[in-house]
Amino acid sequence: MTSAFDSTDRICVNTLRTLAIDMIQAANSGHPGLPMGAATMAWVLWSRHLNHNPSDPHWPDRDRFVLSAGHGSALLYALLHLTGYDISMDDLKAFRQWGSKTPGHPECFITTGVEATTGPLGQGTANAVGMAIAQAWMAARYNRDGHKIVDHCTYALVSDGDMMEGICAEACSLAGHSGIGKLIFLYDSNDVSLDGPASLSFSNEDVMGRFKAYGWQTFRVEDGNEDLDAIDAAISQAKADPSRPALIEIKTTIGYGSPNKAGKSAAHGAPLGEEEVIAAKKNLGWDWPEKTFHVPEQALERFTEAVNAGREHQRAWQNIFNSYRDKYPELAEEWRMSISGKLPDGWDADLPKWKPGEKIATRVAAGKALNAIASKVPWLIGGDADLSSSTKTAIDGAASLTDSDESTEFRNIHYGVREHAMGGISNGMCYHKGVRPYASTFFVFSDYMRPSVRLSALSGLPVIYVWTHDSIAVGEDGPTHEPVEHIASFRAMPGIAVVRPADAAEAVEAWRWAMEQGNRPVALILSRQNLPVLDRSKLSGAENLARGAYILSEADDGQPGAIIIATGSEVHLALEAQKSLDDEGFNVRVVSMPCWESFEEQDEDYRQSVLPDDIKARVSVEAGTTFGWKRWIGDKGIPIGIDRFGASAPGPVNFEKFGFTSERIVEVAKKLLG
Repeated sequence: MTSAFDSTDRICVNTLRTLAIDMIQAANSGHPGLPMGAATMAWVLWSRHLNHNPSDPHWPDRDRFVLSAGHGSALLYALLHLTGYDISMDDLKAFRQWGSKTPGHPECFITTGVEATTGPLGQGTANAVGMAIAQAWMAARYNRDGHKIVDHCTYALVSDGDMMEGICAEACSLAGHSGIGKLIFLYDSNDVSLDGPASLSFSNEDVMGRFKAYGWQTFRVEDGNEDLDAIDAAISQAKADPSRPALIEIKTTIGYGSPNKAGKSAAHGAPLGEEEVIAAKKNLGWDWPEKTFHVPEQALERFTEAVNAGREHQRAWQNIFNSYRDKYPELAEEWRMSISGKLPDGWDADLPKWKPGEKIATRVAAGKALNAIASKVPWLIGGDADLSSSTKTAIDGAASLTDSDESTEFRNIHYGVREHAMGGISNGMCYHKGVRPYASTFFVFSDYMRPSVRLSALSGLPVIYVWTHDSIAVGEDGPTHEPVEHIASFRAMPGIAVVRPADAAEAVEAWRWAMEQGNRPVALILSRQNLPVLDRSKLSGAENLARGAYILSEADDGQPGAIIIATGSEVHLALEAQKSLDDEGFNVRVVSMPCWESFEEQDEDYRQSVLPDDIKARVSVEAGTTFGWKRWIGDKGIPIGIDRFGASAPGPVNFEKFGFTSERIVEVAKKLLG
């Protein structure tokens, strides 16, 4: 039986509070309010419920803790330091400083023990849902009777601000609908936001009622500042029903303990000030108010005791896994491979091929490639925003998350019209490891998920984004559905690779290349309309897509006077223009450039072989804005693009009216060639 909470537990809570406010005061920057109010729930969770092992931070069956309210990072760093992670006292003193392990908001690629890069409110809620989905898939795939090698929980500390964000509503609605369990939110309900009382913008909503309607368990703790027993009991009750997610609303006081700022927005996002720090410590009954960064010996001992339980839990798990490995060696090896992110031998052996001249949309070809890969890589799972019949991203014959129970191995996720959550959930699956997620919608709707995509790129998460209906060729649906500026905007985002294939063969190679990118997201930009499969016996092979840009068709004499660079469906127009120019005696090279980022990564000799500096006559052709193309065509080149919104008309009419014709390319090339 777990011992009762005692005075040492309360010293542990206050140790978290005082370390946090000292960190923030030393940095003269940060958010003391949440750590002071949420320290009690954090201590109860980390000391009584969270199974983790700081000496093996990446133990696969550890519980996950997500600080969705990332502005409270000082609390998380204090927890990591005190429980034995690789965060020293000097790291705490370097809070928010250049090169430190303790940045202003948690970053998983910088700080060991941080499970997710949160910051923008709401993201961590979706990340936690994604982790729970990954856990559910792995449990269904790998667990066997008497051998539960996947059996952990995901916890998230969330705030009033998280609850206001749309991504939170999207993700939690899906989680409740899908019956995702082993997911528990600790809601730091303090009724204060940065601008003042939450009632300024968040007063009439019944959050508990909303989550109940989503299908979540709901619990409430009235005194989250001091009532450790009530918090403990609520977490225990939530864990007792692993078939549903749970929300525990814990009423707290922001800046708890501060005599002059507790309960006020002044405690949210600025240091308390040296005098108020001392006054707060005295008010909390802290025996060392004048000391900074002080950890009492009894608190350190208690924190160590809390971690020992996690070590024992891992030892017990290891025994189960050893037995599992002996009994199910093939499954154990597959589990290991899925966790490592490696690809099995022969994973790309059955990728589809087409005959030259066949007409197929790149979205359709990519869908065939996805299914061929999924048949070899069982941990490739994903879904779409209510568009699988259009994006072609359903895995054939596989179960859906919404159809599954704890023993059903689902592969398809029907996200519904929840693009933002889809991105955040996919990130959460990557953070968890063991699955490789993809997410799909129309390219124009990538706007709805951009904040999540940005965090994929920031954190180096290998999410594969499948964005179809790539240009004004969408046609009759009109400019609201025709992406124009989108491809330029994602190329401007650091850390993501954007690939726009020219035909079915390039679409297949795009999937192959995307699967091999283990440390960054990849966006596949795919056509709605059918495109002819290029004759690779006369042109360069589609495998060159991996190099980002390549000479698709060389000038007849090998001495081009001009270069036409194109992407996607416009590559076909470039080839037609090349033929017309050749008939008129002009020597022109056609370059297919599906991925700027990959081309930039090639060595200088290769880049010069494709785009030599001495050839100044260059034309770019892409059915998007011309922004950025000067980088490749230079000051003397001419871009052909669309620097306005599209129109509602059949796709071929749009192309003609907006000047995406071989005749226009010929005209521009001849102008450059004189």
